[in-house]
Amino acid sequence: MPRTPRLVLAALVAAVVVTAGCTLPAFAPDDSDSAAPTTSGSKAPPAVPGTQAQWTPCPEVPQDLVGRGASGMSYDCASVAVPRDWNAPQSGETYDVAMIRIRSRTQQDRIGSLLINPGGPGGSGIDTSVYLSFGQALGGLPTAVTDKFDIVGFDPRGVGRSNPVKCISNEDQDATFAAPPDPESDAEFQELVALNKRVAEGCGAKYGAQLPLFSTEQAAHDMDAIRAAVGDPKTTYLGFSYGTLLGATYAQLFPDKVRALVLDGAINPKQDFIAGSESQAKGFERAFTNFTAWCKANAGKCPIAPDGRGAVTDALAKAKASPVKGTDGRSATAGWIFVAVISSLYTESGWQQLAKAVDDLQAGDASGIFELADQYADRKPDGSYSNLFDANLTVNCADTDDAPTVERIRQLQGEWRKKYPLFGATLAVGMLPCTFWPGKKDPYPVGPATGSPPIVVVGTTGDPATPYENTAELAKMLGTGQVLTWEGEGHTAYPSTKCIVDAVDGYLIDLKVPRVGLRCPPQ
Repeated sequence: MPRTPRLVLAALVAAVVVTAGCTLPAFAPDDSDSAAPTTSGSKAPPAVPGTQAQWTPCPEVPQDLVGRGASGMSYDCASVAVPRDWNAPQSGETYDVAMIRIRSRTQQDRIGSLLINPGGPGGSGIDTSVYLSFGQALGGLPTAVTDKFDIVGFDPRGVGRSNPVKCISNEDQDATFAAPPDPESDAEFQELVALNKRVAEGCGAKYGAQLPLFSTEQAAHDMDAIRAAVGDPKTTYLGFSYGTLLGATYAQLFPDKVRALVLDGAINPKQDFIAGSESQAKGFERAFTNFTAWCKANAGKCPIAPDGRGAVTDALAKAKASPVKGTDGRSATAGWIFVAVISSLYTESGWQQLAKAVDDLQAGDASGIFELADQYADRKPDGSYSNLFDANLTVNCADTDDAPTVERIRQLQGEWRKKYPLFGATLAVGMLPCTFWPGKKDPYPVGPATGSPPIVVVGTTGDPATPYENTAELAKMLGTGQVLTWEGEGHTAYPSTKCIVDAVDGYLIDLKVPRVGLRCPPQ
């Protein structure tokens, strides 16, 4: 069925990522039940780097995603052929990076293109740009931006329409999500180890030497090929979540090609794999505590009040012994319940949905749990998955050269369980996939963007997936970063409030950097 425009931008673009790897490889909730097409909308041959893209109309893309295009907007698609390995472009082997250009018919005094990446890694910039084109009333981009820029979304290499990586079976995806989030017994833990090893070996068998070519640094080079293909002398970019890491890498590699970069939901590239995972455990624990405080103060909206934490913990415990059956035959195991909890924390609006889902589960109805979990997992009604998690795992593990051993992960599982009762153990065992990942690694650069103009780094104080503390660290690393703070809940900030919108739009359009120390209130 057609998708409907999201009402909350964070539910479009948020993604669970951590530095140098993914411990909870997932995208934020997707409220649709239709799979994104896996082919490019482009009918023209791909542009070679350094040449102009050949755009062709592709109204079928918004039609497939939403059921229609946004009023007053035109949609055109193209692709650019990029070297598979930017370190050896002479090989002649290429990937085709798919793009969409969305242009307002009221556009005047065009500045250039606004390049969009929604995060993940694994999120489709094409899909996200379509949703963003529906305007601020539906959680999209303000008219002030669409009247000045072409909105250009792209699916990074290995994602969606750009030579998608697909190497995890639907059965293994189900098994991963259903698995105990905190496998305490040796038998449970070893079963999870075997599952992750099987997945890694399967991806290695299918893609072999290609695996390191899906790294963030390779994708950042692709971004500059896109800049040339759309005809911009410099890049204007809006990156969310993992998109901040991609944007930061671009700024380090091509500082003289930066016009304006907004990095919303910051990754801290200087954290190692373990530190990044623990940071995310802390962020989710804090967000869940905020949910429980809301629940206690809003009993009329929270049927599991006054003790939201107790209700969720009890549901997880009961599911280990006797999980409730869903209508599709799946059992609402502790794993699926945990995924639902994660899903709900990306936006404050998800809190009420979680409370109802847990309350319904207590009455024997698991539908709300599976609805939240499947949105998060991008699982379709027929049991199939998009390539979101395949790409997420592939990119993050290509970036990671310091994954811990199985023994170290087991140790951290116990330590973090004490520090972060609901999320610590899960974030520890979530490091297992990259421990077994085959092939060479290609870590992204870490350092200043010397020569770049000011870059705006946006942070949300209640962000679970990219904790607020990362914001200043990324700005400091880049050397030209300017922090903008939203004192809100959920993952990513733009365009949540007028204060954030005014600050970001002023920077994108007029290159007016937000004043030092600017903090925007929740509403």
